[in-house]
Amino acid sequence: MNAIPFDTLKFALRLKAAGFTEAQAEVITEMQKEVVDNTLEQARHDFHLDDVSTKRDLKDLEVVLRTEIKALESELSHKIELLRADAGRDQAETKADLTRWIIAAGFLQTTVIVAVLLKIAHLI
Repeated sequence: MNAIPFDTLKFALRLKAAGFTEAQAEVITEMQKEVVDNTLEQARHDFHLDDVSTKRDLKDLEVVLRTEIKALESELSHKIELLRADAGRDQAETKADLTRWIIAAGFLQTTVIVAVLLKIAHLI
């Protein structure tokens, strides 16, 4: 694939204008075209030009990555909201359980104190 524009007709016409015959101009033009193609192919091979990213490639990748990041941020935000709701619910349940235990312990403590006082009152 020749990515470098090479005007073979213009090259051949210039050779003819310089005094070359048509056959000579065609051969030289063809040889020049081969040299350009070979040089380009060698550059591709040496510098891995097929693997080089262009600004457009990078911009496309940036757009894709930004879209994926936004989707992840949205998903993470949603999960954080769910965790906060769960934590709030867990705190409310824990507070209710703790309140029940404290009230039960208070009743038990009061019952024990009353029983001890009654026992002491019967002994007197």
